[in-house]
Amino acid sequence: MSLHYKSTRNSELKVTASEAILKGLAPDGGLFVPEEIPKLDVSMEQLKSMSYQEIAYEVMKLFLADFTEGELKGCIEKAYDSKFDTEEIASLVKVSDTYYLELFHGATIAFKDMALSILPHLLTTSAKKNHVENKIVILTATSGDTGKAAMAGFADVEGTQIIVFYPKNGVSKVQELQMVTQKGSNVDVVAIHGNFDNAQSGVKAMFEDKELAEELAGKGYQFSSANSINIGRLVPQVVYYVYAYAKLLENEELANGEELQVVVPTGNFGNILAAYYAKQMGVPIGKLICASNENKVLFDFFQTGTYDKNREFVLTTSPSMDILISSNLERLIYVIAGEDSDKTKELMEALKKDGTYTVSEDMKAKLSDFAAGYATEDETAEQIHDVYDKTGYVMDTHTAVASYVCSRYEQSEKTGKKYLIASTASPYKFVKSVMTAIDAKYAEEDEFALLPKLQELSQVDMPQAIKDILDANVLHNIECDVDQMEETVKQILNR
Repeated sequence: MSLHYKSTRNSELKVTASEAILKGLAPDGGLFVPEEIPKLDVSMEQLKSMSYQEIAYEVMKLFLADFTEGELKGCIEKAYDSKFDTEEIASLVKVSDTYYLELFHGATIAFKDMALSILPHLLTTSAKKNHVENKIVILTATSGDTGKAAMAGFADVEGTQIIVFYPKNGVSKVQELQMVTQKGSNVDVVAIHGNFDNAQSGVKAMFEDKELAEELAGKGYQFSSANSINIGRLVPQVVYYVYAYAKLLENEELANGEELQVVVPTGNFGNILAAYYAKQMGVPIGKLICASNENKVLFDFFQTGTYDKNREFVLTTSPSMDILISSNLERLIYVIAGEDSDKTKELMEALKKDGTYTVSEDMKAKLSDFAAGYATEDETAEQIHDVYDKTGYVMDTHTAVASYVCSRYEQSEKTGKKYLIASTASPYKFVKSVMTAIDAKYAEEDEFALLPKLQELSQVDMPQAIKDILDANVLHNIECDVDQMEETVKQILNR
C-alpha cells in the first residue's frame, strides 16, 4: 500500500507520509491530507484485547505507509512508556451514564501529550528516511497546552530546535510556569503581546515565507511544525478514539457495532477531526459533537454554514479553546468541497482577506456527521460544580464545556445512545477556575495554595508535572510584539 498525502490547496501536489511530517505545512499554505482515509484491516473483536501501543500500530501503519514496521513500532515504544502515569495510557472513566476518556495522563497533563510524545520520533525518523542534514526548527504557536507538550517532547532531541510562541496573559498560571521552566538546550519560549490567533497567524506566515526559508536553509535550518496542522500530530490522535471504542467493547459497555456518540471540546478542530477520521476508518461512531466555549466560531459555522472570525475575542477559563481561526477545519472543508482544492483555496483566501467565508448548501449538507453546542462561562462553572456535587468527579474547564454540551444535546435530542467525552486536561492545570466553580470561597485564594485542596477534594494524587514546577527556576523570559516574531526567531537561531 502506498498512501500519499496531498495539499488541501493543490491536489496535484503529492508527498509521502514522512515528507508531509517533515514539511508540516504544504508549500502553498495548504494542509496535508491523506489521498483517502484507510479502513481498519483488523476487527473490533481483535482490537479489544490489544494494548494501547498495539492499537496505535494497527491504526498508524495504515496512514504512515512509508514507515517500516520496525521504524513505526520503535517510535510507538519510545512514546508510550513510563512518561504516562497509567499503564493503559488513556483511562476510561464512567461517570453516571457517560464515559470520560482521560487523555491527560502524560508528562504535561493535557491531551497534547498523546500526539506530542510520538511526534519527535516520527520527525527524526522522517528526517533520516529523507536524508535531511539541516537542523529542524520546530515553530509552534500555543494556546497553552501544545507549547509545553511540544517542548517536553523535543527537549534535547538531536538535530532539532524548538521555538514556542504563546499569548502573554492568555494562558493559566500553571500553563505559563510549565513552559517558562522547561529545560533543554534546544528549547525557547516567547510570550507575544497578542492573542493565540496572532501567534498562529505569525507562525503560518513564517512557514509560507519562501525568502525566509532560503535564508535559513543557507544557515543549515529548515522549519517544521508541532501544531495540529502537522499530519504527524493528527494521525496519533485518531488512535485514542479507536482504542476507546475497543475498550468499551471489551468492558461490555457497548455491543459490537453499537453507535457511540463522541463529544470533543475543541478550538483548533484537530481533536474532533481525529474522531471523524476514526469514524471514516470504520469505528461505529454516531454524531461528532463539537463543543465550544464563548469563542463559538465553530458552533456558529455548523449552525449557519458561515465561518466568521470577525468578532470579539473572549478570554475564558478554558484558554486552550480561545481560538477564532480553527486551522484544522480546512481539512474538513476540503472533504465537503468534494476534494476540490481550488474551492478550498478560494475559501481560505477569503478567510485571510475578509475574515469570513460561507460554504455552499451542497457542502453544508455534507456536515451531517457533526452537531455543535457551546457553554458560557457560567454554564461551564455550573457543570464542574454539579458533576462534582452528584458524583465526586472533578473535571477541568475544557472537559466541562464538553460535558455541558453533551448533557444539553441528549436532553434535546433524546437519542438514548451512549456518549464518550474527550477529557482534555487535568483539573490541576486549571486549579483556580475548577476550585472556584466548586465553591466560590476559593476565589480569593492563591492558585498554588489550592493544589493540595484539590487533591483532598478529588482524591486524585497531585500529578508529577505539577510537583515539578512548584520549585522550578524560570529559564525563559523573552517577550515580543506580534510584528517582531520573525526577527525574534532569527535572533534565537543566530545566538
